[in-house]
Amino acid sequence: SAEALVLFGLPSGKNISLGSGMFFSILELEKVKQMQTVEFLDTTLRDGEQTPGVNFSIKEKVAIAKQLEKWGISVIEAGFPAASPDSFEAVKQIAKTMTTTAVSGLARSVKSDIDACYEALKDAKYPQCHVFIATSPIHREFKLKKSKAEILDIIKEQVSYARKYFDVVEFSPEDATRTELDYLLEVCQTAVDAGATYINIPDTVGFTTPTEYGAIFKHLIENVKSDRKIIFSPHCHNDLGMAVANTLSAIKNGAGRIEGTVNGIGERAGNAALEEVAVALNIREDFYQAKSPIKLNETVNTADLVSRFSGIAIPKNKAVVGGNAFSHESGIHQDGVLKNPLTYEIITPELVGVKKNSLPLGKLSGRHAFIEKLKELDLTFDETEIKSLFAKFKKLADKKHEITDADIIALVSGVEIENPEGFHFSNLTLTSNSDETNTAEVFMTNTDGEEVAILANGKGSVEAIYNAIDKFFNQTVKLLSYTIDAVTDGIDAQARVSVSIENVDTGTIFNASGIDFDVLKAGAIAYVNANALAQKENAGEMGQKLSEKDF
Repeated sequence: SAEALVLFGLPSGKNISLGSGMFFSILELEKVKQMQTVEFLDTTLRDGEQTPGVNFSIKEKVAIAKQLEKWGISVIEAGFPAASPDSFEAVKQIAKTMTTTAVSGLARSVKSDIDACYEALKDAKYPQCHVFIATSPIHREFKLKKSKAEILDIIKEQVSYARKYFDVVEFSPEDATRTELDYLLEVCQTAVDAGATYINIPDTVGFTTPTEYGAIFKHLIENVKSDRKIIFSPHCHNDLGMAVANTLSAIKNGAGRIEGTVNGIGERAGNAALEEVAVALNIREDFYQAKSPIKLNETVNTADLVSRFSGIAIPKNKAVVGGNAFSHESGIHQDGVLKNPLTYEIITPELVGVKKNSLPLGKLSGRHAFIEKLKELDLTFDETEIKSLFAKFKKLADKKHEITDADIIALVSGVEIENPEGFHFSNLTLTSNSDETNTAEVFMTNTDGEEVAILANGKGSVEAIYNAIDKFFNQTVKLLSYTIDAVTDGIDAQARVSVSIENVDTGTIFNASGIDFDVLKAGAIAYVNANALAQKENAGEMGQKLSEKDF
């Protein structure tokens, strides 16, 4: 109708031309009008760091934040500033670094937490504060020991207080999906009246189902009253394997912002995987009628970076970014894909940033070709690092006939993931003894820049190497897991080794990774990096984590 066209500021007519050769029907124009862009809040650096064994350094957090901004994330929840000086400093540095992405800090409903958020975020271009308190019956009775009325009073006071310092305040009723619906509505209305702009509905223990969760959003959006725009958002945990499905259900029922983590990392079974939600919105835009701000061709780079820094390998069968996401074993599938990829491939590798090897490198490639490859792969590097990176490349090229893009990414990544504490693995030698034991000589660089050689024996090569590293650090740790993953295919692939250790004195778990052409050296690098984190904790420098009971 002519009235519908007026909504778009267009003249009436059966079809409307929008550029050369592009025609849209009235129905299609209505769909464009209804399509919303959903904001993405990434909490990898806060909730993702709740993963047992994940302990990002400040340097790693800033690097991840830069990549998240490049990926198109709307808001980064950079941490919990009141938890420790280390957490405060991380949030502060990220706040100073971001140019287009908003930065948020988490705060309990306590004035000192909100004050810490303000101090950490005062240099941010777009600062936000995220205030929360538990509201479910079990939390009210056993954790808070407060009545419904008392919690409403706290919400009113603390959200109002946060609103004095922040234009944008988000409020979360912890364990919302186990909170009585009538009380949840009262809680959200109180927060909105006190100045909250965003209302987050956390499925804190991964309890709800898509149908139930969608109904909660529909009820709240229809019944919370305000004279300004209020945006509702899901925050889903994956205990029952439904975090992504629940998140998408919330979007379908009116959510305007989602929260999750890269690769779905997080406490217990993890959080909703943001990359899966972003691709689902892209592939099924027809159904969800929503778009994401995510630059999908940066998805694999983002997932790989978080995997390296967290020390958690991406499962081969992981949706969207797993190694088998675009593999077809079945002969029928292979035949179909060769004839038309759409027969079995709804997501193309290129969509999420899996690049083809357009410019292979080898041992005869020069410095200029190497630099051009770094630029082609959109890898971040400093000019001062080129000499060192090129030397590593030439060393690798002497061992491999052809260097792939994955090799180059791993080479640069190997430099990034070295621990920032000043302890570095240099080299090792192994000797096989007549009694079938091994002797390892491990060369380490200490915090003074001095190289130290340590000797130790073991029943096997890995045990001997790790015994030598244990001698160097002189602390008690227990190796919990040791996994090897090939960076590329073939017998000459670089290896990524991931280890998980437990600090016996504190019970804290630490994950770390190492990359090298030699699998034993990769394992040594990983073990050194994990031990460096444990030593930092023993020195009292490790930032405090929010426990499960806190959020």
